[in-house]
Amino acid sequence: MSEENNNEGRFAKNKHISKLLEWYDKNYKKLLIIPIVILMLSIGVISYKYSTTGDFIDKDISLKGGITITIPSEDVDVDSLKMYLSSEFPGSDISARTLMRLGKKTGVTISTSDINSKELLNSLKTKYGDLDYNVEEMGSSLGTSFFKETFTAILFAFLFIAIVVFFYFRQPIPSLAIVLSAFSNMVVTLAVINLLGVKLSTAGVAAFLMLIGYSVDTNILLSTKVLKRKGGEVIDRIVNGMKTGLTMSLTTVTAIFVAYLFSQSAALSQIMLILIIGLLTDVLNTWVQNAGILRLYLERRTKNG
Repeated sequence: MSEENNNEGRFAKNKHISKLLEWYDKNYKKLLIIPIVILMLSIGVISYKYSTTGDFIDKDISLKGGITITIPSEDVDVDSLKMYLSSEFPGSDISARTLMRLGKKTGVTISTSDINSKELLNSLKTKYGDLDYNVEEMGSSLGTSFFKETFTAILFAFLFIAIVVFFYFRQPIPSLAIVLSAFSNMVVTLAVINLLGVKLSTAGVAAFLMLIGYSVDTNILLSTKVLKRKGGEVIDRIVNGMKTGLTMSLTTVTAIFVAYLFSQSAALSQIMLILIIGLLTDVLNTWVQNAGILRLYLERRTKNG
């Protein structure tokens, strides 16, 4: 029986899926270029950000310090407030957003990292009079310390993931492929966040830590299907794992997307946004990059053994 007939029998359940899988089966080596190019471009975006701003991500006041003033009033229009503050403090890093609770407006909050609290309060009192103003200050040293400790935690997370994965599979190349996939997810997601102009908060840092777990989960699923299970062609085992992995990713992204659409919390919205980007990136890095590396590894091992 020819190779073409073998492929037709192997992927016969759905005509369109069959053609797609046959095409992937023939072009998986070429497809490996895509995640590698995206990773290189992402590193370029982050490097450019660092060279131009001195930091690889924009941080909000929870990470770099500053003040937050909350006005618990339904009468303050956030758009006119933004225009007013822009004219009063041109060039300053300042943001304003509406506070909501159960779909009802409860007030506005103003955040800045480079304006004195007294100056900002006096400016707000000039426009709005003696409303209630709740002022919170975040020291820069606290935010910087938190960011450094979290960055250290991420490095240790990758280290221990590599150790655990290596002891489980006992094979260095598949273990490094899992770590590479998780690293790629983090870097690409960070680059996209930079391009979107999102200011990373402590909640966003937590989302990146969660993303490591999601990334490793799907990659271990793939590696277990391919390396631990015997019988059948490698592509059959990859497709078998893909059915489970993509179902997991699709259901998770759907749930997170719904939460993102209906969330009224800025912190929760940022967590959901980072996870959506990261999980979509994980699909490419797991089922194209890692799957391709595993196929090449097993083919060469079979050829040499």
